[in-house]
Amino acid sequence: MLGRAGGQFAAGAGQRLLAYQWGGATLVSLVLSIVSGIVVALQYDYATPFYSTSAIELVTPYGSFWRGLHYYTSQAFFLLLLIHLAAILWKNEETLQRGPWIRLCATLPCGLLLLFTGYVLRGDATGEAAGAIAEHICLSVPLVGSQLNDLLFDLTGSGLRKVYVQHLIGLVALGFVAVWPHLRRYSARWRSHLALILALILLAVVVPAPMEPSRFGLLFIAGPWFFLGLQELLRSLPPFVAGVLIPALPLVLLFWLPVAARPRAWTLLAIAGWLLFYAVFTAICLLRI
Repeated sequence: MLGRAGGQFAAGAGQRLLAYQWGGATLVSLVLSIVSGIVVALQYDYATPFYSTSAIELVTPYGSFWRGLHYYTSQAFFLLLLIHLAAILWKNEETLQRGPWIRLCATLPCGLLLLFTGYVLRGDATGEAAGAIAEHICLSVPLVGSQLNDLLFDLTGSGLRKVYVQHLIGLVALGFVAVWPHLRRYSARWRSHLALILALILLAVVVPAPMEPSRFGLLFIAGPWFFLGLQELLRSLPPFVAGVLIPALPLVLLFWLPVAARPRAWTLLAIAGWLLFYAVFTAICLLRI
């Protein structure tokens, strides 16, 4: 009896999780991230990133809160986007044409690049390490590596100017182009996500956003949490393989996701295997910190 009751409870909890409006929560987090990002951007100077970011917290009224809100809502947006995608794949209730599906899935790399450039723009130890690695990976791409780096980063020649432009304009615009047809069909009601909004606001008030000054003598600097597995792969594989081919694999599988049940199941299993593989390398990197 206890086992049956436990199974029913677990099944009910799973159904409630799938029924939750993950897409609406993702959109609400994105809107909060954009609003708080505008407030932070008004005080930010890419020419002096570390000093500028520190000054936001020390000089700007409620600067620590706004920076924390931007940081945590951006993290929430990306994590909720992943959960929303997982819930859609699990329910498998709707089949889109290949073009709209690829456009929707393009929000993943857009969101990841927005999150990543936000780390680089901090100008602290984590941001500097992440930017240097990203530039090295771009330059490793055959034929177009230099042009790709000039477009996205070019930290050596332009400092953080191009990263700042990408963060504010390029990637945001690309994200809205990718997701706008989807937003026209679905809307998010703020009242349905008050708990999430209050939790993010409380987190921004209580826990300051991270800021890591340069530490002399440190032999190992870890990048952003989603970057750790890639950082560990770079220790043993060529930059193009570790930084481009392996990270692109799950995205290509997702773009190609078949409609037929059997190949679809195998494709999803391959993506799950990649996630497990990446989680192992992330854990190895965490042990080095």
